[in-house]
Amino acid sequence: MAPPNQLCLLLVIFLSIFSLSFLSTSAIIPKANVSLPIHSSQLVKNLCNGKAIQNRRFCLEVLFTPQVIMEIDTTQLGTLIMKLGVENAKATLNVYNEIIKKPGSPQALKALNCYVEAYKYAVLSFEMVSSELVEDPQTANYDVAVIGPEIANCEKELMNAKVQAPRLITGNQFMKYYVSIGYEITSTLELENPNEY
Repeated sequence: MAPPNQLCLLLVIFLSIFSLSFLSTSAIIPKANVSLPIHSSQLVKNLCNGKAIQNRRFCLEVLFTPQVIMEIDTTQLGTLIMKLGVENAKATLNVYNEIIKKPGSPQALKALNCYVEAYKYAVLSFEMVSSELVEDPQTANYDVAVIGPEIANCEKELMNAKVQAPRLITGNQFMKYYVSIGYEITSTLELENPNEY
């Protein structure tokens, strides 16, 4: 039989993960504070129907807002998408940082640390892509694409550590969606300006 200290530790880990799983995922799903214009609706529909998009409904939900104010072009839409990607990455990173403070197994800690580094990288990459959209969409496209494998590598470690945290899984899934949307918008920008790059 396990010593009482180990049982208490396991109970604390289980209860921490269990309680986090029932918290709202709204902290991981940032809402856009930017309204899209009527003229942009077709741009958004075309983007969300692109080949790289992993979840069309998610794409439409995060990019369409009920109020429509001004016209937006592909580059402005790309900037908005990168901003949303940064917000999602930061929100999910905060969840990882909360969990990592709690006691856990070395394997779980290693997996969580992997994600912390991957999400720091995602924040930097999305911010960098925003500045590259106009000058070099090809590089922006690559920089968005490499975020996905970083997250996927950590996913394997989290599964091997048997960490059960639905909020983290949801945040990771949303990150994959933002990466696919970012990849699609940067691909669109490459096609719009083929001779410049």
